[in-house]
Amino acid sequence: MNTPPTEFIRVPHEKLHAFVARAGEAVGLPPERASVLADALVANDLRGVFSHGTQQIAGYAPLMRDGHLNAKPNVHIVRETPTSVIVDGDGGLGYFPALRSAERVIELAKQSGIAVGLSRNHGHFGAAGIYSRKALLHGLLAFVTSGHQLGLSPGNPIYHAGGGSPMSFSFPTGDQDPFVLDFGAMHDLYMGNQHREEIARLAPAIVFRSIGLGAICQTWGALLAGVPLDPSRATRTWSGANQGSLVIMFRIDLFMPVEQFERETSAYVRAVRQMAPVEGFTESYLPGGIEAVREREYRELGVPVGRNHQSRLQALADELGIERPW
Repeated sequence: MNTPPTEFIRVPHEKLHAFVARAGEAVGLPPERASVLADALVANDLRGVFSHGTQQIAGYAPLMRDGHLNAKPNVHIVRETPTSVIVDGDGGLGYFPALRSAERVIELAKQSGIAVGLSRNHGHFGAAGIYSRKALLHGLLAFVTSGHQLGLSPGNPIYHAGGGSPMSFSFPTGDQDPFVLDFGAMHDLYMGNQHREEIARLAPAIVFRSIGLGAICQTWGALLAGVPLDPSRATRTWSGANQGSLVIMFRIDLFMPVEQFERETSAYVRAVRQMAPVEGFTESYLPGGIEAVREREYRELGVPVGRNHQSRLQALADELGIERPW
């Protein structure tokens, strides 16, 4: 779970956008693509999803500079039907093929009622919520996931089977903040979490559900996209292009008028806001609610950039010879 840093400086989102775009261009991204990447990373910072925000450029830039990812990929549609599309990322970052897939799926779902898009042969695609949020203004419901190359070995803890496990669901809520569930099913069970074994002892069913959700991410988001289970069978021109993604969207009006659905979901959000919060929290929200609150605040006051975030961007600025964003 992303929590705001306790020690931070406020940085206007426009400055963070300009920094990411400059860094992308410095390692070979064309200006238009550098701006698209900056849009996605800043959008996450504004929602408080700092793990997948602008600090990610500190990892992406060296991968492109050093030739692990293609900085100038030929992102293209491989195959399309009235209800499906496959987009190849040509060894670049996953944002570009995943966005093209989501945008085409919206068009196909509007025409056919439901559509699915798969992207393949690319690197990290960021937070799954970037793509599920695309459906919100089009009367569509969405599910998004992604998987990556695993390296499972006998004797590994079973937690490894879940991989990176990103997924997102979304639905519109009328005059309320939209529902966007954007999470990693295994994030609380990664190695290094000092509470992992305690969680497993106290609530084994939660652990097994998390592994099961992670397996969906891996099979639908990676295996289906041609990422083999065994790394020795992988053939890649770009070593960092070890991921795939899947997006499914369908029209609400297949089942009821959009306006009627949004009246019900809007009432749902309002009802939840009146409920008693989880211990340790002061308010109750459905997923997406607190992120929307933070976005309004951060747009006005600036993004809170914590110490580690500052350190990563400062190191990249020094390495690339560009100005830091504060």
